[in-house]
Amino acid sequence: MRYNVLATDYDETLASGGQVAEATIAALERLSKAGIKLLLVTGRELDDLLSVFPHPALFDLIVAENGGLLYDPHQRTCDALATPPPPELAQRLRDVGVSPLGVGQVLVATREPHDVQVLETIRELGLELQVIYNKGAVMVLPPGVNKASGLCAALDRLGLSRHSVVAVGDGENDHAFLQAAECGAAVADALPALRDACDLPLDGPAGRGVTELAGKLMAGELDGLELVRHHVLLGHDEGAEVRLPTYGLGLLVAGPSGSGKSTVTTALLERLVGDGYQCVIVDPEGDYAEYPGVTVLGDPDRVPSVDEVAHVLEQPGHSVVINLIGLQLRDRPAYFAELLPRLTGLRAKLGHPHWLVLDEAHHLMPAEVRQVPLQHPGDLGSVLMITVHPDALSPAALSLVNGTIAVGKEPESTLAAFATARGLDAPELPDGPGDIALWLDGTESGRRLTLAPARQERTRHRRKYAAGTMSKDKSFYFTGPEQRMRLRARNLHTFVELAEGLDHDTWLHHLRRGDYSTWIRDCLGDAELADEVAALERDEAADADSTRRRVADLIGARYTLPAEPTAFDPDHDDR
Repeated sequence: MRYNVLATDYDETLASGGQVAEATIAALERLSKAGIKLLLVTGRELDDLLSVFPHPALFDLIVAENGGLLYDPHQRTCDALATPPPPELAQRLRDVGVSPLGVGQVLVATREPHDVQVLETIRELGLELQVIYNKGAVMVLPPGVNKASGLCAALDRLGLSRHSVVAVGDGENDHAFLQAAECGAAVADALPALRDACDLPLDGPAGRGVTELAGKLMAGELDGLELVRHHVLLGHDEGAEVRLPTYGLGLLVAGPSGSGKSTVTTALLERLVGDGYQCVIVDPEGDYAEYPGVTVLGDPDRVPSVDEVAHVLEQPGHSVVINLIGLQLRDRPAYFAELLPRLTGLRAKLGHPHWLVLDEAHHLMPAEVRQVPLQHPGDLGSVLMITVHPDALSPAALSLVNGTIAVGKEPESTLAAFATARGLDAPELPDGPGDIALWLDGTESGRRLTLAPARQERTRHRRKYAAGTMSKDKSFYFTGPEQRMRLRARNLHTFVELAEGLDHDTWLHHLRRGDYSTWIRDCLGDAELADEVAALERDEAADADSTRRRVADLIGARYTLPAEPTAFDPDHDDR
């Protein structure tokens, strides 16, 4: 299910004429029994609400005073969410004859046409306050306080995300409220401007509209609702934006090593995390160990437990990298098989995480795995799988894919390999500009796009290059001038370690040939470090000891090497 929270306005949305119909109460009770959290978000003062609404305990939390107050009807606790206006404001309004005048814990309220006196008084007192209108009501609140801010405070209290919320309202003060939710609905008798701006105009007025919405939520009808405003930018096709849905997407990013898979993934992740979607990145090779704005669990010497991962993910504001570089290749599918049900359980309970990102997905769900405990990408929001070899993925994993991004110089070959693995005909790919190709299910041809890059460039593979295990074809081999030896440096740590014990002839043999800078440039993709090492290689007067120390210093300045050798050093073919 895409949503696990229903947030509703009270007057002329849940209630009509101040009263809530029994059929609407019954519909909300069914949602609550199904595990859907219920929030009431109203402009009313709390005491006023409780005097007319006898079922406050139906809701998990109540936001009153248009975002100024948070009430827990079960604990009967009440918290102000902002500093109230000074008492002089209400007194001055009474003195000039403003009536009616409501004074809550944060809110001061009246009705039109007294907004004229309200604005004049605010100016006279030199106060920084905002005035909010709703169908003739005039509400005075501190800046930034509205139903949207109140909704977010309630969600924070419950450990829930706004991307799991469907909200419903009817008036001017509901615009920000509906916009803050993943899906905003408006009842049939809502203001026309709100219905035009919302995601889902309902057929029923007031409480009947809420009952209608509850039925759609229970039936799962809202899961497939197209919410274009939430789509994530991927790139451009002849100047036009190309965006992807943020729910129900099974996305495969494939291409040869070094072709740009990480660049695509980084761009998407930056935008998703920036918009508050909780992402779980399973990172078998340590490529995301320094990814900004996320919590990184695990390192070369410690594999995070599934319980540890689940505990961090209970807070929707924390996206997580699960670094599995300390786990041997053969053990990764079993770890992932244990992790996946916990993630789907969290999603069912809390409505997040929203995206599961699987780097080196063929390590986690290899072709030999026949079943994957995931029936649809929507069970985890969306799934993004990155691989060099689509044909090395489990058929069960491939069945989750409904969109493919191919990178590299020959995207046609990558798309054809995926199509073959799925038993499909390869798509056509018209000629044209672009650095990636996108093929969506149900279409006979792909399209070339220009990727919209991330704003911040991430240092790729830094932890893997420093302390992980690089594949055989990416490792450096010390052979000596007569090929007498074959010492494999699987990462920069072992490179520095082996270099310290080499004889002068072997070190200088590779130095004079430019082998070190070539390896760093071609296999690590670090052109800046390669240039610095190349300058040492061109110095014919330099001796072995000084250049060895200098190369080690240059590596240490750019990469954090472990203080001690790591326990993880498997020898495997990196498919």
